[in-house]
Amino acid sequence: MHIETDSPARDDVRQLLDEHLTDMYATSPAESVHALDHSALLAPTLTFWTARDDDGTLLGCGALNELDARPGTPATHGEIKSMRTATTARGRGVASAVLATILAEAHRRTYRRVSLETGTQDYFAPARRLYARHGFTECGPFGDYTLDPHSTYMTLELPATLTADAPATA
Repeated sequence: MHIETDSPARDDVRQLLDEHLTDMYATSPAESVHALDHSALLAPTLTFWTARDDDGTLLGCGALNELDARPGTPATHGEIKSMRTATTARGRGVASAVLATILAEAHRRTYRRVSLETGTQDYFAPARRLYARHGFTECGPFGDYTLDPHSTYMTLELPATLTADAPATA
């Protein structure tokens, strides 16, 4: 498996993201769907990765968004977005590998924390377990989010002692 920065506009990625959005709208009320489409994932504050097999088959994706960047001030808080594993690749550790890549980049950027929003429904239980296994804990809304009975907010405080060369522990 190879994980690299990629474009969310690639045909196979767009198809995976469309599948993701379809599932989000099928499991959550529209006002509680916070997933991004491929065009929103092209924002300059976002870094987007894909996981691929040796033959180039798309296995999954994920993104890291800078939440509090201001001119002249580096961001200290990132948000995980658009984590998705292809149905045929589930159970192969794709999500954990993409998450480790995202957390390594957050460490490299010296973020103090990384947060995310996911659903409260049973459909999202595997995602909540994945994040909990990697040290994320529930928190209140962050960024532009508000209290929502269909959203679970999670965060991971990052150790300040890591340097840009230190490996991620996730």
